[in-house]
Amino acid sequence: MVDVQQLSRDDEVTHHRTLHVERPALTAPLPTKMSHRQVLEALSGLLLAMFCSMMTMTVVGTSMPVIIPSLGGTQTQYTWVVTMTMLTTAISTPIWGKLADLVNRKTLMLIALSIFVLSSVGAGLTPNAEMLIAFRALQGIGGGGMQALSQILMADIISPRERGRYMGLFAGVMAIGTVGGPLLGGLLTDTVGWRWNFFVGVPLGIIAFIVLTRTLRIEPREQQKVRIDYLGIMLLSVAAGFLLVWVTNVSDYGWNSWQTYTMVSIGLVAAILFVVVERRVAEPLVPMTLFRNLTFTLSVIASIAIGLSMFGTNVYLGQYMQISRGFGPTEAGLLMLPMAIGMLGTSTIVGQFVTRFGKWKSYLVAGSILMLGAIVLLCTLAYDTPMWLVGVYMFLLGAGTGMTMQNLVLVVQNTAEAAQVGVASSGVNFFRSVGGTVGTAVMGSVMGASMTQLLTDRQADLMAEVQKLGAEGMTIAEELASGALPATRDLPEGIALIIEQVSAQAISHAFIVGIPLAIISFIAICFLPNKPLTRQTTVERLKAEKAASKTSAKTGQVATVAAGDDLTPEEEHPMLASVSEVSLAATGAIPVQGHTDGESGSGSSSR
Repeated sequence: MVDVQQLSRDDEVTHHRTLHVERPALTAPLPTKMSHRQVLEALSGLLLAMFCSMMTMTVVGTSMPVIIPSLGGTQTQYTWVVTMTMLTTAISTPIWGKLADLVNRKTLMLIALSIFVLSSVGAGLTPNAEMLIAFRALQGIGGGGMQALSQILMADIISPRERGRYMGLFAGVMAIGTVGGPLLGGLLTDTVGWRWNFFVGVPLGIIAFIVLTRTLRIEPREQQKVRIDYLGIMLLSVAAGFLLVWVTNVSDYGWNSWQTYTMVSIGLVAAILFVVVERRVAEPLVPMTLFRNLTFTLSVIASIAIGLSMFGTNVYLGQYMQISRGFGPTEAGLLMLPMAIGMLGTSTIVGQFVTRFGKWKSYLVAGSILMLGAIVLLCTLAYDTPMWLVGVYMFLLGAGTGMTMQNLVLVVQNTAEAAQVGVASSGVNFFRSVGGTVGTAVMGSVMGASMTQLLTDRQADLMAEVQKLGAEGMTIAEELASGALPATRDLPEGIALIIEQVSAQAISHAFIVGIPLAIISFIAICFLPNKPLTRQTTVERLKAEKAASKTSAKTGQVATVAAGDDLTPEEEHPMLASVSEVSLAATGAIPVQGHTDGESGSGSSSR
């Protein structure tokens, strides 16, 4: 008599062993996790690259009044030197992000570094303002790539859950670059000359290139056909270019002018065509499907206000320190340190909490509240506001920015498809740059209009002070009539006091622009889906998704074993027993499996 139960048990063992032998061929082993030391070594190159990029944007802020006259440039060229870098940085960011999803990311970073270093040398050696504008445009392209790719590469080597422990490093670099750039630029200009504003980034860029080459180890991605969306690149450049140039210079053109109508019309038409093309092209530069992801869409909205708080407030707080309070460029840079300390401190502390507890949304909400409160408080600035109180306002603004800026990129990378992490990350950065540029320009328009009105209201007081000074007073009056605001520390006390009062009030009016944007940012952050952070890097997620797609294509038995690979033998046997029972019931036969040599052979023969 054949022992059916024994055969069934042998059948289970044979199935288990046979399928277990096939399992290793299904997927390649995941790469070994990088140690903390290896991560820090790789991050050192990325941090240097980011620092170079940030310095490029900010180092010439206090030196431009010296640079342009020495090159024989005009006020229009002065504006273009600043605008061109912001413009090319914003436009190139999504392009770098898309390329990062198609080709080797490490190679792209080295290319961006090379563009930055060479253009920095060219800017430092430039003989005229036109060449400076051209090299600043190239610096923006290289700097945009370095900013975008740094965050994308970070996702390749650090999972979102573990990112917090390193977030303070990136926040520190951004804080030092934002606040320390103008300070360093003024110091270099006063000592070794303004050309070193550009040369100072060259050795840092070369060191970053060497460090990245030696320490950054990223597993090569699967080769695929690369399709570049050239039409999308052209349309995005036209749309962003015309709109950003218009909003940056609208105070010169006027809101109701032919320049405004022409630039806005061209920009809007190009933007509409860009959306149409992106919905049809095979490899879109900015996939419209990204906006189906609620986390991405809300993070983009929130990033606009953060761009304003990071760039716009920094610009006009600097003007407040120098015009409304009479400090020099170096002193103004030092007085901006509370904002940098707030950004660095909260980003570091919150990052540690995110890694330890895995919670992130409460910190984002708290950061948006701090940012909104700080902008409201900055609207109350006056020429005689105690400096310690101004420092508190700046600290709160920096703290709110530090809690939100990097975390928004983090949650987008956490929810985006692994194959689209690059374009999703750069999308958030792009809209943050656009928000900063547009916000700064609108704040400038509000400040200019307010300043004109306030000076008109104080014209009698101003003329009384001018008449007291005779010929010197008339010279100052002519300078003020031209629209220029001289440094109040160099003005006679009576006129300086009026300018300080008027400028402080105009700057406080400019900060009102940030309030509605900060409210929108707060609402967007409140509605962000509170999804847990994954512990997988982008590379590991790509491998896991590929393995899952291959496994799903296999037979049902293999897929079942793959799903239960981590089960204990006690958990696996009931499953296999149920499979055998279904097989017996379906066929009515008793399947007797052949055994391999040495496996239950004697038992079979005796039966």
